[in-house]
Amino acid sequence: MKQGYLSQYFDGVALKRLSAVEADVIRSNQHEFNGVEGLRDILGEPDGKVRYEAKFLYLTDHDDEPIIEDGFLTWYDARQKARLERGVNRWEYRLYFPTNQVSQCANAGDLLVIAKRPDNTLLAVVAEKDTTIARQIMWLFGFSELTHPGFSVREELETEQDRIEFASRFILESIGVVVETVEVTWLDAMLEKFGGVFPTTRDFSTYARSTLKDVNPQDGPDDVLMAWMEREEILFRTLERHLIGDRLAKGFEGDVDSFIGFSLSVQNRRKSRVGLALENHLELMFSECGIRYSRAAATENKAKPDFIFPGKAEYHDAAFNPLNLTMLGVKSTCKDRWRQVLAEADRIERKHLLTLEAAISTNQTDEMQAKNLQLVLPRGFHETYTAEQRAWLLDVSGFTALVRERQNR
Repeated sequence: MKQGYLSQYFDGVALKRLSAVEADVIRSNQHEFNGVEGLRDILGEPDGKVRYEAKFLYLTDHDDEPIIEDGFLTWYDARQKARLERGVNRWEYRLYFPTNQVSQCANAGDLLVIAKRPDNTLLAVVAEKDTTIARQIMWLFGFSELTHPGFSVREELETEQDRIEFASRFILESIGVVVETVEVTWLDAMLEKFGGVFPTTRDFSTYARSTLKDVNPQDGPDDVLMAWMEREEILFRTLERHLIGDRLAKGFEGDVDSFIGFSLSVQNRRKSRVGLALENHLELMFSECGIRYSRAAATENKAKPDFIFPGKAEYHDAAFNPLNLTMLGVKSTCKDRWRQVLAEADRIERKHLLTLEAAISTNQTDEMQAKNLQLVLPRGFHETYTAEQRAWLLDVSGFTALVRERQNR
């Protein structure tokens, strides 16, 4: 096990696409996978029936929360008894599971993942076919394609591809693996500065940037933006872990409503903070690069695009050439919410959307292009996309150059 790599969380992983027969098996009363010889590489040679506690998840782009159910998987060789008693020279490995909500959602073409955790439990994930989350899981585990019908297996998860960084951390959490990245050397300074409470997102973003004194936006917008985001994420998780631990230590004295309310506040803060932090850092970057903008300025029908360039006044000036206007929506993750951007800023025909979503599906990016929406991602995220997609993507440096050129016309 190597800290900071996938091997910290998985002993091995196996992926395959479900055939129509297998999808029917999963939903039926048989509940067994045949032809799973490849799983021996991570589950070993079974001696009798080996039962693993398992967490099942069904993932799709359409729902913010996965379907999750606890259960078990049983690994065994159906021919072991015949070999021992009658000398039959055959092996027939099977993986058994009970009916659950996840198995009933499975369909042909869905991605199936069986991953072994260091605590000897299994993670069983079914991701809907042709979705972004399925693409992300494949990228996370280092698979570009699954070319044969059986399981594709990886045991060693310590290559550079397996290093856990910003994109992989968010994908891991989407499949129920909590990645705690903290830097305790900053904790005392943050507690003193913020008085033991969470500051506003804007104040926290400013503080995070102040800890990276040698970072200059003009040195490279893509790298700088991600340096700021990485640092804020680490500092936030450090402060959050301490403050949550402190609150839990005080207890809730049996007050279930207070506990649920506290839990929801933690989840909501995590969801909203990343997007706001991204906007905060972009705002300073644009200013440092000499780019004029308005943030959250109202356009038509009370819509408020995240950024309008060169600004609100120009947008509402009917005499201003719309070809010199630019709008940028900002969403840390897209899912199906990218379509919201299409209804903002009617004067601007071609919209731009900046996201930190890795490996968006080809179906989604094709639709974005058809809707005249240009996707913008930090340069490091481009490698998670196909070669065809990369030819169309715009990086942050390219976007700032575009806006500056229009501003200078």
